[in-house]
Amino acid sequence: MLAYRSIPVVPRELKADTALLDTLYDAGRCGLEGDALALAAGMLPVELRRLCQMDPLADLAIMKGRADAEMEMSGVVMNAARGGDAKMALEVLRHKYEWSARQEVSVDVRQQISIVAALEAAGRRVLEVSDVELLQPGKPELSCNTGLQARLPASE
Repeated sequence: MLAYRSIPVVPRELKADTALLDTLYDAGRCGLEGDALALAAGMLPVELRRLCQMDPLADLAIMKGRADAEMEMSGVVMNAARGGDAKMALEVLRHKYEWSARQEVSVDVRQQISIVAALEAAGRRVLEVSDVELLQPGKPELSCNTGLQARLPASE
């Protein structure tokens, strides 16, 4: 049996009677949209669009069906969250209240540093220049207390 044979081919009179509005409500409540909603209600997509333009009750029936389904599902989720379901509580926070978990990582490394030891280590890394004397006026040289000599480039 082929289901496509039940699709009407000839133009029909569009009328939003109670039975059609109930069918549209049920299809909207099931979450159908657009062409799928029209076909599930036994209409062509172009007929549904035309009906919604001519009779706003058709569009209202679809919106009411979606709203009732959303309210029912929201109640289920909220009851689960209030009942202690942590995953549902997180989903409510994320999707309804635009909450997101902190994404920072905190690394706590405890190390005690002695100020005296830090100063001694810094002193070993610093080269002290205490005695500076020019050996020749044309060629500057530095004499350090460590016995090393450093030549500076001649100024031009």
